[in-house]
Amino acid sequence: MSCCVTLVTVAKTLANSIGGTVRQRAERELRDRILTGALRPGARLDLDEISAEFGISRTPVREALLELSFQGLVEIAPRSGVKVIGVSPEATVDNFAILATLSGKAAEWAADRITPDDIARLEELASARDSAAQDHGLVDLNWRFHRIINEASRSPHLLSLIRQAVRLIPSNYLEVIPMHDQSGEHDELLRALRDGRARQARDVAERHVLSAGVSLAEWLSENPGTAE
Repeated sequence: MSCCVTLVTVAKTLANSIGGTVRQRAERELRDRILTGALRPGARLDLDEISAEFGISRTPVREALLELSFQGLVEIAPRSGVKVIGVSPEATVDNFAILATLSGKAAEWAADRITPDDIARLEELASARDSAAQDHGLVDLNWRFHRIINEASRSPHLLSLIRQAVRLIPSNYLEVIPMHDQSGEHDELLRALRDGRARQARDVAERHVLSAGVSLAEWLSENPGTAE
């Protein structure tokens, strides 16, 4: 398998993944590699190699690959094995645009429905972010920040749509592709939520997510790599 991170990094990634079964964590790790270009379109995946690298049995790996095939990220053929389909830079922007629209609506509704406790939690995360390094801790803070806003929309149906959209967004893109300083956008979004300015909250949230997709797409275009 080409372009793989080290076994130690994989073990840390799987151990630090929030929730989920072994299969779900393996699926998340493989999906992240595909969506960030670590595994390029056309690359062949070997079940035994993945099982050995992750330190898990073949069954959860097989189930993870099957789920990724349902998502259109890999192709499973009886004789030729598993091949990465991947995503193009253009599709990457589309995926982020979908999430941006949903996140914008969540922020818009959250501006009218967010509680003082939610605001306090966002302020704590903003303060913690300022002292965090560009590592797993910063990535976790970023996801927690947006999760609070999404949940503050108080819309189970919207949350369900966001969870579906997030499946085509790499959870580790902030680790792979260093982004511009997003603290200003987070602070702007927090102010809009605190002041109940729904339209501005929506606009900031949409711009924030879409800019991440454009940056990732540009990185993928500039780093085409090779498949084995």
